[in-house]
Amino acid sequence: MLACGALFVVSATSSEGTDLRPGRYTDLAALVDDEAESYDALRDRVANLNAEVTELSSSLSDDEVNRYQRRIERLRDPAGLEPRRGPGVTIVLSDAPEDVINSTTGDVNPLLVHQQDIQAVVNALWKGGASAVTIQGQRVVSTTGIRCEGNSVQLQGVPYPQPYVIQAVGIQAALLTALEGDSYLQAYREDAADPEISVGWALTLENSVTAPGYDGLLDLNYATPLRS
Repeated sequence: MLACGALFVVSATSSEGTDLRPGRYTDLAALVDDEAESYDALRDRVANLNAEVTELSSSLSDDEVNRYQRRIERLRDPAGLEPRRGPGVTIVLSDAPEDVINSTTGDVNPLLVHQQDIQAVVNALWKGGASAVTIQGQRVVSTTGIRCEGNSVQLQGVPYPQPYVIQAVGIQAALLTALEGDSYLQAYREDAADPEISVGWALTLENSVTAPGYDGLLDLNYATPLRS
């Protein structure tokens, strides 16, 4: 009893009336909502700062600055900062049904979608000549990071639960050839057709796919002035 009393006193002194364990997430939905709100706030701030930089740059009467600005404008589209629209494909990857997962007595990893599965689809689409690719509606650019985080996948720092919707703009025949010829995806589709695994795979040809321009963080670390 004396030891318990001492612990209560120490806890009360340390917390100073506050919760010693704040901010605990009890479910994935709460985590996703919180991270999404933080990301949206940062994205809005970046958009405002970029607009300010563009306005300040356009107001300068400097030949060198203008030359760099024209170069930046030419590179916006290949960098994924401009929207793209056209025919393409939609691929949906999903975990196996719950009854299949619950009934398995072995390794459940083949029943779940992992980051390497998503990356394999994206890489095949690039190989097939896609002019733009999105995951969960977010534009994929050179700085895009995809990684597993618990029972979700993080895309550009934001966790998304399955199913994972991947879309690409491009020549459909070339995209299909690249997808069908990829050995990793061939094995994935075999697992999808196996009733004991049944991991999700769905492919749809689209008359029109809209890929928004990337408007998130560009992971730039620093900048230097053109002239001191």
